[in-house]
Amino acid sequence: MTRLPEPLSLTSAAGSGAVLSYGAHAVSWAPEGRDPVLWMSSRAHNETGRAIRGGVPICFPWFGPGRTGDMEPAHGFARTAQWQLVEQGQDEHGNAFAEFTLSPQDVAEELRAAFPHEFRARLRMTVGERLRLELTVTNTGSETFEMEEALHTYLHVGDSRRISVSGLAGASYFDKVAKEQRTQVGDLTITGETDAVFAHRGEVRVTDPVLERVLVVSKEGSDSTVVWNPWADKAVGMSDFADDEWKTMLCVEAGNVMGSPVRLAAGEAHTIAQVIAVQDLPAERA
Repeated sequence: MTRLPEPLSLTSAAGSGAVLSYGAHAVSWAPEGRDPVLWMSSRAHNETGRAIRGGVPICFPWFGPGRTGDMEPAHGFARTAQWQLVEQGQDEHGNAFAEFTLSPQDVAEELRAAFPHEFRARLRMTVGERLRLELTVTNTGSETFEMEEALHTYLHVGDSRRISVSGLAGASYFDKVAKEQRTQVGDLTITGETDAVFAHRGEVRVTDPVLERVLVVSKEGSDSTVVWNPWADKAVGMSDFADDEWKTMLCVEAGNVMGSPVRLAAGEAHTIAQVIAVQDLPAERA
């Protein structure tokens, strides 16, 4: 294992961020004049061969242990592979961007055994007043395959016990902690270990009274929204997670996972995108 290189900085007049070629992993973003939006663990690993705790890991071509429950490594091989930087610059709106690609030759042979398909993945990170992450996977082979994917976004919050998440009311979800199917009633609040996969295509809003802001998370090409917080007991058992850091993070992830995989025929492509914006907290909520 070797130490990771410094991330690539992306700077525009409206915001700035940084991304690693290792995993095509976004590690920071904030609009100009705002507090950081992406959360990073103070104990995150900084070496090859290990996943990075925080930012936006890319889960592909499976999520968690996969739909069979025994896939390794967890969340697939994309987040610990070396992606190739193919383009960086500014778009027509003055936003900074970088694009990375991943192909089978970039992945260790032993890690590909569980997904022996030809593909090309492309990740574009665009930084400005908003953060846009866009993952496109193309089936470059001759046979149809199925895949899972997620943009495993760690959001920085003032106190996870005080935030509320709106936009999920009425959605069916699988509670991975209780191991049962449920339906969300009203806004979601964090009162214990939370690991839920919602059948959900829409926008969510994370209202944060401590940091006095609302994080608006919208997405495209995604049938699943995952919400995760380890809470106190689980955090203590994680070597790359300080004991009390669960209070300052919340994962809200755009995905196609579990019962909503993506099926790609030969030559087909699929794009999933997640956009994050920051708004001031309304005065009546402050």
